Amino acid sequence: MPHAWLPFSILIAGLLFVDLVLLQRGRTSVRAAWIWTLVLALIAGGYAAFIASTSGKQRALEFVTGYLIEGSLSVDNLFVFLLLFRSLRLGQKQQRRVLLWGILGAILLRGLLILAGTTLLERFAWVQYAFGAILALAAFRLLLSKPGATSVRGPVRWVRDCCLRWSDPAHLALRSLLLVILAVEVTDLIFALDSIPAVLAVTRDPWIAFTSNIFAVLGLRSLYFALASILDRFHLLHYGLACILGFVAFKMLAERWIAVPVVASLAVIVAILIVFAIASRLVPAPAQAAVRD
Repeated sequence: MPHAWLPFSILIAGLLFVDLVLLQRGRTSVRAAWIWTLVLALIAGGYAAFIASTSGKQRALEFVTGYLIEGSLSVDNLFVFLLLFRSLRLGQKQQRRVLLWGILGAILLRGLLILAGTTLLERFAWVQYAFGAILALAAFRLLLSKPGATSVRGPVRWVRDCCLRWSDPAHLALRSLLLVILAVEVTDLIFALDSIPAVLAVTRDPWIAFTSNIFAVLGLRSLYFALASILDRFHLLHYGLACILGFVAFKMLAERWIAVPVVASLAVIVAILIVFAIASRLVPAPAQAAVRD
């Protein structure tokens, strides 16, 4: 949809500006973060309705499913960011700044990954099975690991070691902030290597894949502040995300023999999220060990 690039870019730029005005100045309240998260979700829903009216219901369902996949997998990002910020003892103002630049970088990186992924799928049929294997491996890895337990130690240790090498106090704060932003970008890139193939298992339309990803990523910063105080309560959601990755891996690997409708995919993903969110509230969380260097 080349004709939609300009209005979409204007919309995203406007939302980023409002996000900057609402959440970058002063202290971010949980209520404001929830309100802005809801507003972004409603705007994404409005965009899905626009797609339905211009490109058909199938494309709109693909957008919603891709948005839901990316949004749910981003929760694991939030776990890692929470542990990273806690370990580095960043204040809320520093967290807002890091997340703002991190999201801007994520928009660029994901656009490049989606373009590369869709191009590869169009030219080489075997890439579909490679992506399916990557998703299956990611699902298995999630089942065996704790949320953020292994992902955060490397970035934390690397940031601290690099900061200690510099002795100039005038530049230490800026350099430290840049290193934390880089650590966030690297972490997001690692997660994007799982989430992008998952979205491409639902749609091969690069525009649908890109816009659903961007809307999900756009709400990541406000969602972090909305959920920061209660993320630990959803300790089983990690395994739900593994189930989602396993499902889309099966969908991609078995597509030649079994065609799973987009509506069915959407229903399965929603059901998995609901089941594991409820289970997280019913099953007591185990004692969490502190993140070490």
